[in-house]
Amino acid sequence: MRQHITVVDHQPLWEKKYQEESRLIQDILTDNCIAVYHIGSTSVKGLAAKPIIDMMVAVRSLEQVDRVAKSFLNIGYEYLGEFGMPGRRYLRKGGVERTHQIHIFQMDDWYNIGRHLAFRHYMRTHEKERTEYAKLKIELAQKFPDDIDGYCDGKESFVREIEKRALSQFDGTWEKMYIAARKVQNERKLSSLVEAGSVSAALLTKKGNIYVGVCIDTACSLGMCAERNAIANMITNGENTICRMIAVDRSGQAVPPCGACREFMAQLMPKDYQAITLMLDHEKETIVTLGELTPKWWISISDGVKI
Repeated sequence: MRQHITVVDHQPLWEKKYQEESRLIQDILTDNCIAVYHIGSTSVKGLAAKPIIDMMVAVRSLEQVDRVAKSFLNIGYEYLGEFGMPGRRYLRKGGVERTHQIHIFQMDDWYNIGRHLAFRHYMRTHEKERTEYAKLKIELAQKFPDDIDGYCDGKESFVREIEKRALSQFDGTWEKMYIAARKVQNERKLSSLVEAGSVSAALLTKKGNIYVGVCIDTACSLGMCAERNAIANMITNGENTICRMIAVDRSGQAVPPCGACREFMAQLMPKDYQAITLMLDHEKETIVTLGELTPKWWISISDGVKI
């Protein structure tokens, strides 16, 4: 296939373009959208790339995606269905000289979701391989300036090897927690005085189980944060040791636990609460410990209190 191949240095503008397109995608998919990810080379700082914004979307239902195909056409995308990959919906913008690509998978298709995220994480965290990949792509673009098939074939073995390494090292637990939290985040009004689901949370226990919860907001102080509801779910199921926690707001952004939730976790695990890890930024994979957020706890210096 004839397609002009251009590989350029990483551009900060790519992140802005992704954010703009992500909002359009979420507006179309509404509650069916679980997560939108910036993937591919343009998502990796310092990596030379073709200036094409690749995005992956996890959804509740592919059938619901098919029902809104016309809405994607209205914003310039070709809706190409599975396009050779069962269980995927593929869309592209810009024709042959495409500018954007969307790969949509159902949220339980962890094989495809996981391999894309593993590759991205590996490229972001391994400078040597990132440099090698950039060099290879530049050489291939010069060798096959108008041949996309030759360009892709030339880098296939490198990509497969990196993907193999990436999958062997990629934990993936944070993404499974994020998807689990988003899955239950069905924001709704329960009565004239009670609402639920503007924030959801997922926690990982020492035994490797994931428990979820949503916030409940009331007209007075009787409500409960999503984090504490997830903890209550964990305790109801016979566990009491938290290893990781993520809370997600209605826009899909990770948010830190409030003071009351930090206090609850500290009282539940007074000797070990500082080791609990929290995700503060899902897209940038920013993780901190509860000890970093709460370095000093009042009860540890209270007279007569044994922990």
